[in-house]
Amino acid sequence: MPSANSLSATPAPSTAPPPVPAKPNVKPKTISDWCTPLVARLPKVSLADCKNSKLSPTGANSLNGFPVLFRDIKADAKHPQAIRVLLLGGIHGDEQTASSVVFKWMDTMQKNPLEFNWRIAPVVNPDGLLAPKPRRMNARGIDLNRNFPTPNWQKEAPSYWARVTRSDPRRYPGKAPISEPESRWVYETIEKYKPDVIISVHAPFGVLDFDGPATPPNRFGRLIYNRVGVYPGSLGNYSGLHKDIPVVTIELPNATQMPPDAEVQRIWQDMQTWIRQNVAAPLKTAHNP
Repeated sequence: MPSANSLSATPAPSTAPPPVPAKPNVKPKTISDWCTPLVARLPKVSLADCKNSKLSPTGANSLNGFPVLFRDIKADAKHPQAIRVLLLGGIHGDEQTASSVVFKWMDTMQKNPLEFNWRIAPVVNPDGLLAPKPRRMNARGIDLNRNFPTPNWQKEAPSYWARVTRSDPRRYPGKAPISEPESRWVYETIEKYKPDVIISVHAPFGVLDFDGPATPPNRFGRLIYNRVGVYPGSLGNYSGLHKDIPVVTIELPNATQMPPDAEVQRIWQDMQTWIRQNVAAPLKTAHNP
C-alpha cells in the first residue's frame, strides 16, 4: 500500500468545495475543557456523563486543534484473549446522536463486566460537530468517510464525487486518501490496534449496514439490516472489503434526537450477541501474545 506521504502527492480534483469555516485554534487542556463544548452539542449527554467517560487525547488533533479523544476499556479477567472491538462515533459532525449513543454505551461498559476489549472514540470529527452549525465535513470541508485508502482511490473517489454526487460539497473526498488528521488516526489505529471488528455509528437512515467477512446482523433493536451501498473511500469499503475486518455501520433513525433509553440498550445487547456469535476470537501466537 502506498505510504501516507506518497498518497498526499496525488493531484487534486479540478473542482473543490469551499472549506468549512474554522473556529479559532483553541487547544483545551483538561477533561472539563474538552467536555464543555462537546456536551453543548450532544443530545442527552451531560457534563458529568462526559467526564465520567474518562476519555484521553489520542495524540491526534483536529485541524482546529481539538484532540481526538478515546478510551480503552478491557474485558474482565475471564476473557484473556478477548475480541478487540473498535467503536467509532461522530465521523460526520452533524450526526450528533452517533456520538451521544457511544457515550451512553461507555457508561454501560463501566457498570458491567465486559466480554470484549473496546477501543472507543465517540467524536472522531470534533471540528464538524463544533462548527458554528454542526457539519458533516471536517474543518477543511472533507467528508472523512470518503477519505480512506480504498483500492484505486485516486481514480474512483474524485470521479464518483463528480459524477454521482454532482460535486456535492458534503461528500467531497479530499485531494488524497488519509489526507486528514482525523481519518489518518482511524487508519493508524486499525493498523496498530488490529481490531477484530469495527462498529461505526451514523445517522439518520435507521438501518444496519455491513461490510466484510462475517454473517451480517439481522437486526440490532429496531434497526434492520439493509445495505446502504459501497462507496470509494468509505470506512466500510476500506476495512470490510479491503482489510477483511468486519464493519457494522449502525445508522440511527435521527441525527439530533436520541432513541429511547430502552432502545439504546437493546441495540447494545443485540450487538454483543452478534459479536459473540459471528466474530472469531484472536488466536494466541508469537505475534499476538
